[in-house]
Amino acid sequence: MNHDFDDILLASLAEKVVKYLRRAKKTVAVSESCTGGLLASFLTEWPGSSEIFLGGIAAYSNSAKEQILGVSKTVIWLHGAVSKEVAEEMAVRTKSLFGSNYAIAITGIAGPSGGSEEKPVGTVFHAFSSLQGVLTWENHFQGSRSVVRKKATKFALELLLKEFEDLSNYTGPDFSWKLGGFSEDMSQRNNKQV
Repeated sequence: MNHDFDDILLASLAEKVVKYLRRAKKTVAVSESCTGGLLASFLTEWPGSSEIFLGGIAAYSNSAKEQILGVSKTVIWLHGAVSKEVAEEMAVRTKSLFGSNYAIAITGIAGPSGGSEEKPVGTVFHAFSSLQGVLTWENHFQGSRSVVRKKATKFALELLLKEFEDLSNYTGPDFSWKLGGFSEDMSQRNNKQV
């Protein structure tokens, strides 16, 4: 894989996730909408990933969310495909479908179109499912379509890394990072423009 700086950063995080999960003998599965398989791609780039990565689904359309993952059509209709509720269902159903220890779901609006006043471009929901239950995060990422997708992927990798630092007391990644030449703090959980 030919990486630019951002990809190298994401690949490095993914390598750490794979190492931690292998050491802990834990497994993960993912379901992705706006990232379209980017998270799965980075996780499976590393040797040994087959021990920890059980599978991923790029459930881009509503019908894929409903027919493959089993997300309720009513939940999508009531809350929209980009919502906390849909992200939660995606994560729970992904964990159940693959029988993994952990599951991460990502749904959002990468842009450049598709946003609204209530849910502007860059709105992304993440859900993390484990034996302890499901946690969700809402972010409002700034940048191009590619940047939003990479930020969403990085957030998901950070969630997995934080699992090993007690996710129960965790409200979101606490880090500053560079993407596209700018640095930003993504430590706020809700409605943070980054």
